[in-house]
Amino acid sequence: MTRPVRNPDPFFFGYGSLVNRKTHDYPTALPARARGWRRVWRHTSRRPAAFLSVREAPGHQIEGLVAAVPGGDWAALDAREAAYDRLPLAAPDVAHDHPHPITVSIYRTSPAHEAPEAAHPILLSYLDCVVQGFLHVFGEAGADRFFETTDGWDGTILDDRAAPRYPRHVDLTTFERDFVDDRLARLPARIVRD
Repeated sequence: MTRPVRNPDPFFFGYGSLVNRKTHDYPTALPARARGWRRVWRHTSRRPAAFLSVREAPGHQIEGLVAAVPGGDWAALDAREAAYDRLPLAAPDVAHDHPHPITVSIYRTSPAHEAPEAAHPILLSYLDCVVQGFLHVFGEAGADRFFETTDGWDGTILDDRAAPRYPRHVDLTTFERDFVDDRLARLPARIVRD
């Protein structure tokens, strides 16, 4: 009996800016779904802006990318995700098209640093980056699912497009910009100018 070949490199599941391949050069990035999770905007003591995290949510799933971390060298990615804890995902909870079994981790904000009383804004330059990634990987329907499977839209969004504060900001096409603006107009979030 032959045993399935396992990819020797560990993988991460990216569900926010890591879906945008312009923000990283990790190989073998493939669309995937993580079962039992929802995205949520979190406020922490580690950053002055809200950012995406995940919360356990039985019966739900989110889309994203799985990508290999060559040689298991997590240093660069852990530095990028410094306000998060890296957690293993159970194999049955990740659906992907990789030809071999893979081990996958997901990043979640550290409960020790969460500050629910804070009112940090969501940076529009960050949101633009995330939505562009979803449009490129999952199309318009997938980008709409991003909004639907993310909680915490009742806060403030800081329109910093003129002077982006997000370090991995991207240039949007007219279509992408209009898509983001149209979806934001449907949400309870309050948009303020930088």
